[in-house]
Amino acid sequence: MKLLKICTKGLPLFRDNCDIDFVAPQRVNKDNASEMNCIFTANGQSYYQNNVLSFIGVNASGKTTILKLLNLLCRMLNNEALNNISSSEILDGLSSDKEAVIDIYFYAKNDTINQLHTVISRNKGKLLIKDEYLKTKPSSSVKSKKTIFEFEKITPEIVRNKDEAFLLDDVSICVAFNKKNNDKITLTDTLQYTNLNELNVYENCPAELIEFFDPSIEYLKVDVGRKKTDIRLKFKKEDEIILSRTSELNRYLSSGTIKGINIFIYAMNSFKTGGYVIIDELENHFNHEIISTLIGFYKDKKINPNGAMLIFSTHYAELLDEFERNDNIFIVRNLGGITSENLSFILKRNDLKKSEVYQSDYLDGTAPNYESYMKLKKKIICSQKEDV
Repeated sequence: MKLLKICTKGLPLFRDNCDIDFVAPQRVNKDNASEMNCIFTANGQSYYQNNVLSFIGVNASGKTTILKLLNLLCRMLNNEALNNISSSEILDGLSSDKEAVIDIYFYAKNDTINQLHTVISRNKGKLLIKDEYLKTKPSSSVKSKKTIFEFEKITPEIVRNKDEAFLLDDVSICVAFNKKNNDKITLTDTLQYTNLNELNVYENCPAELIEFFDPSIEYLKVDVGRKKTDIRLKFKKEDEIILSRTSELNRYLSSGTIKGINIFIYAMNSFKTGGYVIIDELENHFNHEIISTLIGFYKDKKINPNGAMLIFSTHYAELLDEFERNDNIFIVRNLGGITSENLSFILKRNDLKKSEVYQSDYLDGTAPNYESYMKLKKKIICSQKEDV
């Protein structure tokens, strides 16, 4: 299952509708295609996705909220109950008379294009799906990118039935589609580990990966049993260290090595499944070279043959220069509510240095507020005089 587009209305924290397009908005030529994934081909035309999407914005702009939204919708597609998903906190502002309307467009492995239309509200403190239908059509019916998302004349294949005895109020009807077609979204969500730097991979780490982050390590072996975890760490020319808790590794390994092992193993697994990996603040603990390597892996078809997608947020404009195309990048702002806009819609030229455009505040709301900066500067100067 591959995401094509999400469209939302009525989300509490957002200023307007929030649309995120996973089908590359810009034209794809032969050079671009070598670094992208063809989702499907219809009537002689191929439709591509970028294998890396970045969300950039200043502090408190809403980047993490957007990643939580993507996590929530992917897990809803995978039949999880809304009230059991931690990222459903972004819907806290909903009530019985205030609802969110969500349209998820996705490509399924049975070669169909689908629209899941879901209306979510809240009753007695619990989220519930108020109304829902799923429409489906063969991908062969698509004649242009615009027609991918045209479903007005399509009769719903599944409609939510309030009398259904076995369907929970907060579980999507997509459960029936997934079961029939044996399909689902493959998702690795790392949001819970953004501020927790602990090894959370319970498998032996490839020697090549270990050497990439710390050449002084000979091996790191992790064996998870029913009663205990056996961790064996050995540095070159040193005795083996035996540990029972992954948290103890923080005494021996740098934060960058621990996060690097986690992220790169997640990436390696996603290359096998063609799944999605979501990372908040990718730059934490990493230097530019490591981030560049990770992005390069996702863009390399030999490494990533199944079209896995890396979705990340960042504060650092310099990371934008890793992309030749503008449609890899979403600009996130919070001006009376969160907005997310694909850079290709507001910056037509690909040849401009993206970090300089972003930092110049040409895009409006992408540089720190000058007035706030001056107030902070004056406060620091005044506080120094007060201490004298």
